[in-house]
Amino acid sequence: MATFFNTPIKILDAINDWTGKTVAWLTTVLVVFMCYDVTMRYLFNQTAVWISELEWHLFSLIFLLAAAYTLKEDKHVRVDVFYAEWSPKRKALLNLLGTIFFLIPFCLIVISSSFSYAEKSWMIGESSADPGGLPARYLIKSAITLGFVLLLIQSFAELMRSLSTLISSRQNHA
Repeated sequence: MATFFNTPIKILDAINDWTGKTVAWLTTVLVVFMCYDVTMRYLFNQTAVWISELEWHLFSLIFLLAAAYTLKEDKHVRVDVFYAEWSPKRKALLNLLGTIFFLIPFCLIVISSSFSYAEKSWMIGESSADPGGLPARYLIKSAITLGFVLLLIQSFAELMRSLSTLISSRQNHA
């Protein structure tokens, strides 16, 4: 029964694996723009609003779109004073409960509220209020929804992974 989850887990993991590895390249782009900005500001005493906005747009994209990949790789910050010593079965149970009662509901709330937020931005064609700022602010607002959809997708993979561990450990004890 636990092997039933293997294919869906692989598919969901693959989506966020690809997204995470693709988004990782944005860190290089961000570093290049930040170096340019710092050089222009401190050597030539010049700066531009668009470059500043682009920096926070890139950082936002990295943070939002890579969150699901970070969950997939189990690299989120966690206080694991007790967790580290627990058995795989106990860890799976905690992960299952946390995913069901906290992660999935939180993702659904953020997706629901951010969708209307982005939709309104698209409808008015929102752009930066600052002169010289970036156009199409609605794109970055849409990334909030997309990032949490990816996180929700990964939460289903984590849910199935936990169930698989629990089922396997139960079958091994039977």
